[in-house]
Amino acid sequence: MRTLIAYLSYSGNTEEVADLIKTKLKENNMQVDLHRIGIDAPIDPEKYDYLFIGTFTWDQGRTPDEVKDFILEVGYKPDNIAVFGTGDTQFGGDELFCGAVDKLTSFYHSNWNGLKIEQSPRGSQERLVDEWVEGVLQDAKIYA
Repeated sequence: MRTLIAYLSYSGNTEEVADLIKTKLKENNMQVDLHRIGIDAPIDPEKYDYLFIGTFTWDQGRTPDEVKDFILEVGYKPDNIAVFGTGDTQFGGDELFCGAVDKLTSFYHSNWNGLKIEQSPRGSQERLVDEWVEGVLQDAKIYA
């Protein structure tokens, strides 16, 4: 199985989650490509069996413009997208926490709940990432 993890990260938190997802996918014998949204060359989404999209939440629960541009780059709504992201409840509380994750999950009608990480995935949140990836793989019937 070939997977793509496309992510946008300014502070490094979302990149850390992407790296944890990559590790977990590789443990399950999946081929993984990383794509830095807004930096790397455009991708061909049809080359991938599964796409993981990661973002932070910006400006009162909004999706960053670079991620919106990536959505236009993909050009259609594949049914193989899982969404993850980082946020901070101190800026807007639970209502706005990881709002971009909620919006992308809804937009893509993702088969999986979005993964929401408070700031950095370090510590106990690393387990949340592992469990989420395992859930995506099990639901997709590709978990080794």
